[in-house]
Amino acid sequence: MNVKGSRNALLGNTLVKALSARHFDACYCPTRADACAKALEMIAPGSSVAWGGGMSLIECGLIDALRAGDYVLFDREKVLPEDRQALYAKMLTADTFLMSANAISQTGELVNIDGTGNRVAALCFGPKQVIVIAGLNKAAPTLRDAVIRARSTAAPLNAQRFLLQTPCRATGVCGDCKGADSICAQIVLTRLCRPAGRIKVILCGEDLGF
Repeated sequence: MNVKGSRNALLGNTLVKALSARHFDACYCPTRADACAKALEMIAPGSSVAWGGGMSLIECGLIDALRAGDYVLFDREKVLPEDRQALYAKMLTADTFLMSANAISQTGELVNIDGTGNRVAALCFGPKQVIVIAGLNKAAPTLRDAVIRARSTAAPLNAQRFLLQTPCRATGVCGDCKGADSICAQIVLTRLCRPAGRIKVILCGEDLGF
């Protein structure tokens, strides 16, 4: 008996119900391959697609699939660093914006932290649809736990990933810093999806990202 798979399916369906009650379009996929395939079903060929810097999108194979497909991509890795600010603004006009979440509460709220703010800006407004792919490792029992997870787990790992000059990169622990490199400049709680269904949440039964 696959106890872990059974438990993940139960947790995934519990989260789907909580998210749906808050007007997100949510579903559960057992594997990262399933999550990638589900996301591709939601993206029309020839449409414009942008994404934040989420490891979850890379780990499930979605970025590679998009680059090999028939889409208009706003690809941050394909532009010079000095041109990224203009690209971030253009991302707000995309048909689809892709991202993960730093944490999801069992009561159905999304919590995201951001340094520059381009990722959470697109989540809140602009693109016609936002697709969030999140492993169940992002789940937290309460909203408070979700904020703690975002700042104490996701932030230090991303600070290491981007080589930021922050206390959490040096210690692995949130220092509640006010430095210029702080990755917690924006802390966004999305408690409802408005308009209903604009934000699609694909929950994956396998761990993804930080």
